[in-house]
Amino acid sequence: MNHDPEVVIIGAALVDIPLCPVDRGIFDFPSYPLDQISMEIGGDAINEATVITRLGHRVRLVTCIGEDPAGRFILEHCARNQIDDAFIRRREGLATSINVALITPDGERTFLTNRRGSLWSFAPEDIDLSCLNEGSILSFASIFNSPLLNNGAMVEIFRRAKARHVTICADIVGSRQGETLDDIREALSCVDYFFPNYQEARALTGRDTLEEIAGVLLDPGIKTVVIKTGRQGAFLKAAGLQLQIPAYGRAKCIDTTGAGDNFVSGFLCGLLENKPAADCGRFACAVSSLAVEQIGATTGVRSRQQVERRYQEYLQEGASR
Repeated sequence: MNHDPEVVIIGAALVDIPLCPVDRGIFDFPSYPLDQISMEIGGDAINEATVITRLGHRVRLVTCIGEDPAGRFILEHCARNQIDDAFIRRREGLATSINVALITPDGERTFLTNRRGSLWSFAPEDIDLSCLNEGSILSFASIFNSPLLNNGAMVEIFRRAKARHVTICADIVGSRQGETLDDIREALSCVDYFFPNYQEARALTGRDTLEEIAGVLLDPGIKTVVIKTGRQGAFLKAAGLQLQIPAYGRAKCIDTTGAGDNFVSGFLCGLLENKPAADCGRFACAVSSLAVEQIGATTGVRSRQQVERRYQEYLQEGASR
């Protein structure tokens, strides 16, 4: 049996504490009872790794955690989900990041994060570049999420992967320290598939329409831009291809935490299975529709069979439009 990873994912692994449902006037109350307070896995890289393994593919996770209870929680999750953890750096004295997610009744959320935790401390020296010796896809789970992994660090990682003709994918979060498109232009020139959401892409480019935003993002040399548009689905643009991919319309949104990570996971699975880009996007929409129906970033997707049922429902819905 081949145990080499198909996908290597670099990025955050942490613990989420979702609080649900939280009204925006929470501080008007001396005590605020909630329907749910739980401890869940979180962080873009481990979210992707979890969902991709549940969809039947082999994943290596590259991240940094502390030698603490939250770090052990992450390692136990990797073991249960058959995620290769050989390149997870464990640092004594570092606090594994814990994010508190405030989730509103309509499923939107904001995070409270620890600036001194592993998310902010993850650095180039935590990455053994031999992690890239296997796999056909490298996913850099979120540009800007760990500020120490800057343009120079990404360029070194991406060029090492390119030497093996690996497909490079990247997601992004909002700039933490005022970084701009020019600050990551060299790194983006190595990227084959880029997955910002609309708000992130708009802030990065200064443009408003999807066509203009995607055009600006293609300019550094990205091969395919896939802009996640939430309840509308996604917008895909590449040389000779421009496509609006609708979302699954019957999803019951409870929590949007990790929806974008689930989308990327579905898209990467499509690439591994040699699906055309448009079909990768459709499959990704089916995956993310399951994610928003449960509290937590990785609780919605449970098996490949479950996702295939939703994918068929999605395709039937599209055929009836």
